[in-house]
This record gives sequence, structure tokens and C-alpha cells, in this order.
Amino acid sequence: MSRFAPFALAAAAAAAFALPAAAEIDRPECIAPAQPGGGFDLTCRIAQQGLEPFLDRQVQVTFMPGGIGAVAFNMFNTTRTDDPNAIVAFSTGSLLNLITGKYGDWSIDDARWLATAGTDYGAVVVLADSPYKTLDDLMAALKEDPSSITIGAGGSVGSQDWMKAALLLKTIDGDPRKMRYVAFDGGGEAIAGVLGGAIQVYTGDIGEMTSHMDGSLRILGVMADERLAPPFDQFATLKEQGYDAVWPIMRGFYMGKDVSDEDYQAWVDIFEKAHGSEEYRKIQSEKGLLPLDLSGEEFTAAVRAQTQQLHDLAVETGLITE
Repeated sequence: MSRFAPFALAAAAAAAFALPAAAEIDRPECIAPAQPGGGFDLTCRIAQQGLEPFLDRQVQVTFMPGGIGAVAFNMFNTTRTDDPNAIVAFSTGSLLNLITGKYGDWSIDDARWLATAGTDYGAVVVLADSPYKTLDDLMAALKEDPSSITIGAGGSVGSQDWMKAALLLKTIDGDPRKMRYVAFDGGGEAIAGVLGGAIQVYTGDIGEMTSHMDGSLRILGVMADERLAPPFDQFATLKEQGYDAVWPIMRGFYMGKDVSDEDYQAWVDIFEKAHGSEEYRKIQSEKGLLPLDLSGEEFTAAVRAQTQQLHDLAVETGLITE
């Protein structure tokens, strides 16, 4: 079966830049476009903690739930198009939502793509006391009757998290249209759903599991090409268990499309400094992300390349037409 090809993780080392005057970014804010506890929250926390040594003020995190990023994208294309202080968290799923029209008529040209927080991977998660002790247990049940299991995640049909579940079913020649899927407004709500028993399986992100390694949840598999670094090296990939489904997630930040070149470059310079620091790398790892250090024009090119990959996948799965 076809799958979403992972984007390149290697990037050339950034040249040294002079740190801009902190006064250029006097009210730093990161918008997490969902409820607390999910991947957007995680992304903003990396900015809040990882950029702290390079700013006079700590980045303020603001939650703006609605449409898995749609409300925030709309605001930064209407009332805050030139805000020099605000950055907005996004992920691969946000790009998929743009492609499939979930953000309205906006496109990737309606934002200034700033920098990465790191890279994440999809994961198949159940409660610790779930009857599905292994991925094989779950897949056998899905093969017998996909509608008998409630799968949930932070996004509606056609979203990134739905796509993970669809790819999972396709590895056993299942029909994604027959699965019983519950949509939540963000990963935090979806995790609460699986912990509370509202859903049986969560197709989320491995990075979100960093704060849930207390034994309450069981990770049945990671949607990566190979095992990840500690602490996630204990979890087998789907591929090594015989299910060829891979889903890498680029996490990063954008700004309003009318932000001036000067203000945009001030943020780019700070991220390039942060990406080269041990403090940032430590925080990135603590939040469950792997290194992916891109910014400015290089990052914008990566966004465009991944958007094309997602467009091709959306056509293949029938989410959109050519």
C-alpha cells in the first residue's frame, strides 16, 4: 500500500546570526489553536521554554480552540495579519486541513511559515487495561468488524488523526468508511476521552505521550520507519509488527501573512540561535520531539514540499479531487 513518505530530517547547520534586540519582540505570544494538553500545547511549550534564554520576556501561551486550527488561521488572516509578537503552532495536520478546505478558502500562501519545533510521529494508544494487549489483538478485532471498536482522535473525518486510523485499516485491506470514529477538538480532549472510556483507541502522536508515561496508557505501536530515541525506544513501530503505516508529523510555527520582513526576520534569527543551543535540544527531547531544525526560507520550502505530498495522498484517498 502507499503511505505518506517521511520528510527529510537532516538540514544543513545554520550560520551564526547576531541576536536581534529583544525590544523588537516585546510581547512574545504563542497561540495554541486547541484546548490544553494536546500537540499544539506541546509545541507552544517548546517555544515558551526553548526561546526563554533569547528573549527579555517569556513567551505567553494562549489557547484558541476551534476547528483544529481553523479559528486561529482565520484570525491571523483577518484581524491579526501583521502582529509582530505572535506566532501560531501548527502541524502536518494543519497543512492537511488547509488542503482539504477545513480552514475555508485560505491556503498555505496565507501565512508566513516561521520555524520548526521538531518532528513527531503518530502512535496507536489504548488504556493500560484494554483487552487489546498487543497491536495484533487490535488488528484482528478490526479485521473481524471495524465498527465494533470506537477509535477517536483530535480531528474530524479527513483530518491528520483520522488519516492515521485510515492508514492503519488499509494495512489489513480494511475500509476506513466502516470504522467507528469519534472526533475531538484537539489531542488533549481525545486523551481525556480514552482515559475516560469514551473511546477505545486513540490514534494520536507519540510526543503527546511524554506526560502520560505513568502506566495509565499503553502504546501499541509507533508510526515511524524505525524505533525512536529513549524513552520511546521501548515501543515497537507498526512496520516491525507487520503493518506498513508511517506518519511523520512536522511541528512548527507560522505568523500572519502581512508581518513585515524585519519582524519576521527577528523571530527567524531567534529560532536559529535556539536551534543551535543545548538548552533548546534538551527541552525538545523532554517534550517528546526529535530534532528538525528549519527556519525562514528553508522551512517555507519544506512546508511547500510536504503540502504537495499531502495533496497527493488526499487525492489518493478520495478526500479531494485533482
